[in-house]
Amino acid sequence: MEKMRVVVFSGIKDVHIEEFDIPEVTDEEVLVKIDACAICTWEQRVYTGVKKVSFPFVGGHEMVGKIVAMGDKVNTAEHHIGDRVAVGVMLACHECYQCKTGNEQSCEHFNHSAPIKGLPYVGMGGLCSHIVVNQRNVFKFDNVSSVEATITEPLSCVTRSIETGGIQLGDVVVVIGCGIMGLLHVILAQRKGAMVVVSDINEERTQLALDLGAKYRINPAKEDLVERIKEITGGVKAQVVFDTTPIASVVKDAMACLANNGKLILYSSFYPDVPIEFSPDWLHKSAVRIMGTANSNSHDFMTATRMISQGTVDMKPFVSEIYPVEQVKDAFESAIKGDKFRVVVTFD
Repeated sequence: MEKMRVVVFSGIKDVHIEEFDIPEVTDEEVLVKIDACAICTWEQRVYTGVKKVSFPFVGGHEMVGKIVAMGDKVNTAEHHIGDRVAVGVMLACHECYQCKTGNEQSCEHFNHSAPIKGLPYVGMGGLCSHIVVNQRNVFKFDNVSSVEATITEPLSCVTRSIETGGIQLGDVVVVIGCGIMGLLHVILAQRKGAMVVVSDINEERTQLALDLGAKYRINPAKEDLVERIKEITGGVKAQVVFDTTPIASVVKDAMACLANNGKLILYSSFYPDVPIEFSPDWLHKSAVRIMGTANSNSHDFMTATRMISQGTVDMKPFVSEIYPVEQVKDAFESAIKGDKFRVVVTFD
């Protein structure tokens, strides 16, 4: 009899596979057989002990697979056995004020360690061969491989960030950091009609940013970021700045790049999370807006799966390595080196 395989975090740098019975579905639930799950920096931080969780823990949230069973109350006009789906918006409660007003990404009860039906331990559950979810948590995709489609969740989060930035045609957008999230910002910002400037000390990645549509690149280790932005914009500076780095000190430079009435979007979590100083009088007189964005909602997930399925955004450059689940520890060891975009774990 087929068993469910689960990647279990038992401690820092300690992951292994356990087997359990495959859970049954009822009511509005669907059973998704996972094809692939990418390793986000969030799981990397759990693996290295930077992000604290209670062990044992089941990580993984960038997951895609196929529907293999459905409860008797699932909407069969929309969902079918065999549908290829990304699984998302799992951590929102769907009942609080924020969720009920369309802001699931800001759920008041957001919980990475909420129990999921059928899983032996708490966690988001993407690193397992099967997962039971409500029908509202699956988003159909097609025309691309499952490995490429694992980037749906990151793209959905960047979609939320881009929408928060409110980019207008002709805006100058600065993207600080050219990891996967920064590069996805580059793609979507220039599709919105902006001229994109990127900043990163990794010139191989800034070259990729140029290949993906950025107009200028700046190496802040060699050039003064703010002065270069002034030069590029004739002294006006940027209408929107996205800081995709986890380094708090970078926020000061990001603020200094803003034009009057500009918007700074703090996309990343910050490690360590230390305070920064700013002038309240500058904020008052310049009328800039400093905003945060985290996670994504159902609309963002739908948008991301459509863009991927339609070929609007090519995910191939962002899949750096692929490992079978039997080599999951090797996959984590490779991912934490920090020299890759996404390492993807596959299930047969």
